[in-house]
Amino acid sequence: MRPRLRELGISIGRHPTGPNNAITDVPGVAVGHTTIIGDAQRVARTGVTVVLPRTGEHSTDLCYGGIYSFNGNGEMTGSHWLEESGLIGGPIGITNTHQVGVVRDALVEHELRHDDGGAWCLPIVAETYDGFLNDIRAFHVVKDDVFAALAAASTGKVAEGNVGGGTGMICHEFKGGIGTSSRVVGTGAGTYTVGVLVQANYGERRLLRLDGHPIGAILHTDIVAPPSDPSIKEGGSIIIIIATDAPLLADQCKRLARRATVGLAQVGGTGNNSSGDIFLAFSTGNRITADATEPIAVTTIPLERITPLFHATADAVQEAIWNALCAAETMTGHLGRTVQAIPLDLLVDAYHSGHSAESGLAVGEVDG
Repeated sequence: MRPRLRELGISIGRHPTGPNNAITDVPGVAVGHTTIIGDAQRVARTGVTVVLPRTGEHSTDLCYGGIYSFNGNGEMTGSHWLEESGLIGGPIGITNTHQVGVVRDALVEHELRHDDGGAWCLPIVAETYDGFLNDIRAFHVVKDDVFAALAAASTGKVAEGNVGGGTGMICHEFKGGIGTSSRVVGTGAGTYTVGVLVQANYGERRLLRLDGHPIGAILHTDIVAPPSDPSIKEGGSIIIIIATDAPLLADQCKRLARRATVGLAQVGGTGNNSSGDIFLAFSTGNRITADATEPIAVTTIPLERITPLFHATADAVQEAIWNALCAAETMTGHLGRTVQAIPLDLLVDAYHSGHSAESGLAVGEVDG
């Protein structure tokens, strides 16, 4: 396995991470992947990732949540009811663009199996497009893959890079995929964890930055070959899932989701026209019973104390994207196309050089 960003000696932000530096540092949150890689008959470089807001809980135990669409050229099923109700029940799925339907159907079946009294559910499933490396018209993902991801979901370390829904994804013209990070922050109203998981499949190399350093301008295409299709520069998307144990209401979760835009912009995402940049935040800090008929007592952080959670979100989004880039490995897929992993030795040298692209740093200086 390739090292994560901090294992390279590079840290972003001033707040500490949780023990796993992952979305699973929020108590009760679990992540599972099914990765599909194969070359028989049709090339498969795809999969599905699931995020469980509450381990072992289903649609009867709800969380407050909110979404924000930075650029809406993408899909997130169930988002209309989330927008209307401010509540999330059950797992969240992430997959490729053409397989949202089968993942949604599998989550419906899963929920109804575990809730005999349930009459309906509207699961949340999001997507990014992996058709450059994956033969997306082959429809590789089936219901059993979703069930396997659910069965594999755990609260420990999270696999990153070429896994799950991120298997065939591309980020800033390097190999991308799944990444995660977390922050622990004091708010003056308590100490809480913010965790982030991304499926990163967006961006132009020339815009890629790490903690202010213009990495994309330094590791330009003369150093690391780009994907062969120039449309990759314009296309792509990113899904960002934010979890926190801070007691937030639905409108506050939406505010947290908006702050993902800050972290994305700091890495170099601008929300291109063809990009689906859709962000979801949920809070496990209150427990809402779906069948309650009496008033429910909830708690919330005062508005004057919420800013540290915004900072934590932006920092964790940045690092989650970079963890996806660091963990991802070079991949060859559909039609023999290859996407290079970001070279970690050159990344470290470029970061520690402290030079901007405009300083005239020579190519030969980058690799030492």
